[in-house]
Amino acid sequence: MATQGSPVRLEALEALDAIARYGSFAAAAASLYRVPSAISYTINQLESDLGITVFDRSGHRAVLTPAGQLLLDEGRRILTASRELGAAARRLADNWEPELRLALNGLIAPRELWPALADFHRAHPAINVRLREEILGGTWEALIEDQVDLAIGVADPPTKTGIQRALFNPVEFVFCCAPNHPLAAHEQPLTEDALRMHRAVVVADSARALAPRSAGLLDGQPRLTVASMHSKIEAIEQGLGVGHCPAGWVRDHLQAGRLVTCELATPRAVQPSYLLWKSTTAGRGLQWFINRLAAPTNPRV
Repeated sequence: MATQGSPVRLEALEALDAIARYGSFAAAAASLYRVPSAISYTINQLESDLGITVFDRSGHRAVLTPAGQLLLDEGRRILTASRELGAAARRLADNWEPELRLALNGLIAPRELWPALADFHRAHPAINVRLREEILGGTWEALIEDQVDLAIGVADPPTKTGIQRALFNPVEFVFCCAPNHPLAAHEQPLTEDALRMHRAVVVADSARALAPRSAGLLDGQPRLTVASMHSKIEAIEQGLGVGHCPAGWVRDHLQAGRLVTCELATPRAVQPSYLLWKSTTAGRGLQWFINRLAAPTNPRV
């Protein structure tokens, strides 16, 4: 007799899965290191608990009924989820986070991060990584508002209690324009007066609560503001303006001749960038990324 609300036991789902995989009760019993009578009892108990027939036994070989097939399909999902839950709990007990949240500053080309992510996924395939791209103060804001665990490539971060930092890759800038832009044929090095005559393409700060910041702009220079570094480079390629670009973003564009560099009378200095994380965050996944990404001779603050 079926009992209302009887739970389906994992043991029964494992037996059902083994029968379907190995083709018989005897083979299923062997795979689970049990005797065939125990497997038969488990299935009979499952049918009794649910008040359904799981196997049609009228023929030479037991065949799953439609209800039995539903139990098998959904049961396999439950078994997978159960195994993943147990593994996740063991990882967390061992101080491995179930998910890591990273914010990448737009100054850093994403391809600089792909090798580290590939190595992490090979070593820890069950840990999820969520990567977001932010601009200027947005990277810092995402960390202090607990939206991410690690901020990568932050330039000129403010000092704040409870935030640790480590040097990351320095950012080298090149001043770019399209090959057919008037500045490409202008006498060089370019003065600030020459630059003011042409529109600058800039990427908007993605911070929502903090005061917006800007960098590399001249007073009185007209500008086109876009939302990402990718859009900035594309706009410069189309001749819509000029601007400083991180060298890591435009290497291929320069080699292909889609952009050209201009010498400036006052070039923009190489800018250090940092990894930032909260002192209270101490998971092993976060520590893995800090160790992998931090500059080799790196003072930590």
